[in-house]
Amino acid sequence: MTSKFLRYSTMALATAGLALAGPASAQYRQKISHNPARCSASSGAAVKVQISGIESATGTIRVQSYRGTKEDWLEKGRWINRIELPAKKGSMTVCMPLPGPGTYGIAVRHDANGNGKTDISQDGGGMSNNPSINIFNLGKPSYKKTQFVVGDSVTSIGITMRYM
Repeated sequence: MTSKFLRYSTMALATAGLALAGPASAQYRQKISHNPARCSASSGAAVKVQISGIESATGTIRVQSYRGTKEDWLEKGRWINRIELPAKKGSMTVCMPLPGPGTYGIAVRHDANGNGKTDISQDGGGMSNNPSINIFNLGKPSYKKTQFVVGDSVTSIGITMRYM
């Protein structure tokens, strides 16, 4: 009876461990709809992203939040939240909710023809803190240049789009 009890106890603990592991993996890759109300004074941690320099009203604007760490910044599948909207020429404001206070980075992409692929000659991009992008960093500046701190309230940042 003791070995049967231990076997079932071990299985129960393993199952509980898997259940706890679920939310950790859910911290990444959340596609959410845009809701400007999430940037109200009482909504908690969020960033109001003011995007300028959008060259056309064609295609989509994609805004993604990342943790401001070397392990997460611009790594495939390591974004926290993603919001996609129809592009609007000139400027747009997007409210990005965040899991809580911490250090984050934001990447914005304008898929000008809406094909879901990066077309360097047509598409635009920008990042928090507007770091310089050149041939040496291949469009991926250090997380240290793009990170910013968010508290329990809304933080505003500006991102200027860049095109080839």
